[in-house]
Amino acid sequence: MRRLTTDATGAITLESDVATTESVDASVTTRQKIAAYIALTKPRIIELLLVTTVPAMIVAAGGWPSVWLMFATVLGGTLSAGGANAINCYIDRDIDQVMPRTRRRPLPMHKIEPRRALVFGAVLGVIAFVWLWLTVNPLAASLTTAALLFYVFVYTLGMKRSTPQNIVIGGAAGAMPALVGWAAVTDGIELPALVLFGIVFYWTPPHFWALAMRYEKEYAAAGVPMMPVVYGKAETTRHILLYSFMQLAMCLAFFSTAQMGWIYGGTTILLNGAFIWMAVGLYRDPTPKRAWGLFRYSIYFLTLLFASMALDTLLI
Repeated sequence: MRRLTTDATGAITLESDVATTESVDASVTTRQKIAAYIALTKPRIIELLLVTTVPAMIVAAGGWPSVWLMFATVLGGTLSAGGANAINCYIDRDIDQVMPRTRRRPLPMHKIEPRRALVFGAVLGVIAFVWLWLTVNPLAASLTTAALLFYVFVYTLGMKRSTPQNIVIGGAAGAMPALVGWAAVTDGIELPALVLFGIVFYWTPPHFWALAMRYEKEYAAAGVPMMPVVYGKAETTRHILLYSFMQLAMCLAFFSTAQMGWIYGGTTILLNGAFIWMAVGLYRDPTPKRAWGLFRYSIYFLTLLFASMALDTLLI
């Protein structure tokens, strides 16, 4: 059996699977296998992606979209993101085997055969595309599938193991759900949607670089060139601070382009102010504890920021 991988130049090739990844623990029960397939989709990451989809739909509609449209869009986005994550687990199972943070994922734990995980991810992606095409619109379906393909081929296979800028480029995939939500309502892409994309795009690097600082030794052991591993903590914290200001600029741009009111305006100032304050603290004292604090805050930041957009649209 063979699998997709990349060589030193970043080219996509095939190589034989490591024997230990092919064996499945015979004691795994059916219930455990079902739980393992769910775990392959990385539900917590999907939740974060959907946080940007629904508010984008509300802003695009100028109020509540139809319940059916929201359901169809969220379901399609969930299936596609789950498929992308499952394929990512297949490709990165050698890395996951090395890193203690990921060692308990289904493939390193030998709960699912690698080939089945790959097929599962591909099937989810196809179902998501067909579902969105039939129930939402072709643009939303195409954007969703483009995000999956970008995440798998550009980020996971092309960039993750070859450049410390991996998460900067790969962040485009995570920013796509905002475009999908907008396109689901309007069947088009307008300037506010592009600014929403920019917010998530500039949020992603400091979010993941903070995580990488916490697990720097694990990434180094796995041979993943995350920025803290290649450039060191000082340079990483400078980049985090720079992207924090770029994130603020995009949030302010959305206030103007989408004609937001005081709920979003006040919230974005407070949230970005706290983000920059924590980034400055990390720059002055680049410890794993501060990095972990910024990482955790960044999750609340994105959730509250997009919730404020929705509330602003619905109440003002």
